[in-house]
Amino acid sequence: MQYKANSPEDYINQVPEERQEALKNLRKTIKENLPKDFQEGIQYGMIGYFVPHEIYPDGYHCKPEDPLPFMNIASQKNSINVYHSGIYAVPEIHDWFVNEYPKHNSRKLDMGKSCIRFKKVNDIPYELIAELCKKLTVKEWIDIYETNVKKK
Repeated sequence: MQYKANSPEDYINQVPEERQEALKNLRKTIKENLPKDFQEGIQYGMIGYFVPHEIYPDGYHCKPEDPLPFMNIASQKNSINVYHSGIYAVPEIHDWFVNEYPKHNSRKLDMGKSCIRFKKVNDIPYELIAELCKKLTVKEWIDIYETNVKKK
């Protein structure tokens, strides 16, 4: 689902009430654990965490006026989703997450290339998400992005 939000608070206020507390907790977990210099805002209709233009002036290669995306959280039709670019771009982070997930949740992992879907709000493993947030600094993400993702 797409929300027309101007801020993370506005986004959370627009989602169904039964998901608001989970999104608040996810947001708090991410903000407390994401390395410094990532900035929070609304990006692609979701709550986003990105590298601001002040740090990476080139922006996102697909749309340079957008800051370089890194992580997003969203309320979709059937789930709350966490999108993490490191899971997509770094096989070691992907493998770590897949191996750690069963230690934090008894349900089967529902994951796409960079998307982790939680159909039940009580199943969100906040401690695991906190650890995931710490895996890459802004500098490391820029280096990975320029090496593996950005078309030169």
